[in-house]
Amino acid sequence: MLCREEAGGTVEVGQYKRHSAEFKAKVALEAIKGQRTLNEIAGEYGVHPGQIIQWKKQVVEELPGLFASKRSREAKTEEELKASLYQQIGQLKVELDWFKKKAGVAD
Repeated sequence: MLCREEAGGTVEVGQYKRHSAEFKAKVALEAIKGQRTLNEIAGEYGVHPGQIIQWKKQVVEELPGLFASKRSREAKTEEELKASLYQQIGQLKVELDWFKKKAGVAD
């Protein structure tokens, strides 16, 4: 398997290239600016225009989260944790009831 470091944060593995987050951000930002066409950007960085579109879309979707308040991010994380814990409690209750039934233990 071929592995080598290329300029711009790109690693070539076999026939595929793996790009660093910094490289993707740089290319996506240039596409968002709109000063050059996708084909020009793709030619300069050696990336398919479709890949640039995906990176650009990802950046645009994630931008609002950068400006969300810390409090709202913490609240969201707390809600996700609660939901996960309630799901685990439910699963454990179902398993306990099943074991009680198999063991013949009455409530």
